[in-house]
Amino acid sequence: MPQPPPARVSPRVSPGTVFGNGTAHSRDQHRCLAAAYDPVTLPRLAAAGVGPGWRCLEIGAGGGSIARWLADRVAPDGSVLATDRDPRDLVPGPGLEVAALDVARDPLPQAAYDLVVARLVLQHVPSRDAVLHKLVRALAPGGLLQIDEIDASYEPPLLTPDPQAEALYLRFLDAKRAALRAAGGDPHWGRKVPAALRAAGLTDIDVHVHIGVRHAQDPGLGLQINHTRNLRDRLREQGMTDDELDRVRLLMRDPSFRACSSVFYSVQGRRPAQERS
Repeated sequence: MPQPPPARVSPRVSPGTVFGNGTAHSRDQHRCLAAAYDPVTLPRLAAAGVGPGWRCLEIGAGGGSIARWLADRVAPDGSVLATDRDPRDLVPGPGLEVAALDVARDPLPQAAYDLVVARLVLQHVPSRDAVLHKLVRALAPGGLLQIDEIDASYEPPLLTPDPQAEALYLRFLDAKRAALRAAGGDPHWGRKVPAALRAAGLTDIDVHVHIGVRHAQDPGLGLQINHTRNLRDRLREQGMTDDELDRVRLLMRDPSFRACSSVFYSVQGRRPAQERS
C-alpha cells in the first residue's frame, strides 16, 4: 500500500489560500459543499465501479465526506488517503488515513492509486496543469481520475424583488470571481477540464454536467451565503462594503429569490493500461 506523504500541519494557512480550514466558516462550507455536490460526485464514483480493494487518493478533501464514503466502499481490503493543505477538519478512521499535502509542491507516489479524486480544488491552484499531470502519474495503469469543478461564468439571477436587488447580486458574483482570479484561481476552469484530461494523456473521457436553481433552501445557495462571510476580506478588496454584503445575504434568504447555479462538471478519465514508450 502506498505510504502517505509526510504530515506538515501548520497552525496557519498560507497567504495564497482562498479558503482556510479549522474555523466555523470552514465547517459550514464543508457542510454546504457535501449537501450540494455529494449527490453528483458519489453516484459518479459508484457508477465507475469503485469497490472493495481499491486504493484511493483524495486531493483537497476538506471536511472528508467523499473520503468517508470511499473508505466504506473499498472496505475491507482497500485504502483511502485523504489530503489537504490544512487537514484539521479531517478525521482518520478504519481504512482512512489523513495527511497534510500541498499538491502544487509536495511529491506523490507514482502509479500507486486505482482512483484519484479532486473536487473544487484545481481551479484554485495557479499551476493546475502541472498538478493535473502529477495526479495522472499517481494513477496505476488503468486507474481512474475524477475531477469535479465549476464554471461560474453563467449564474444569472432569475427572480429578485427589484432591479436594484438584481444588480447587487450580480455585483457580488463579479466581486467573488475577481477575488478568486486575484488569488491565482480560474472560476471558469470547469469547462476546460475535459480537454485538460485528454491533453494529460487520459482516455475514455466521460463528462457529466449539472446545473440547478438556487433558492433559500438550496445548499448551493447556502454556500454562496457562506462566502459572503468566508471571503469577506477578499470581497472588500474588490470594492464591496459590509452593508452590501449584509444586503446580499438578506436577498439570498428571501423565499422568493431564484438564481441559476453555476455549471458543475464531473469529468472522469482513465490512465491507459498500456502506455506508449
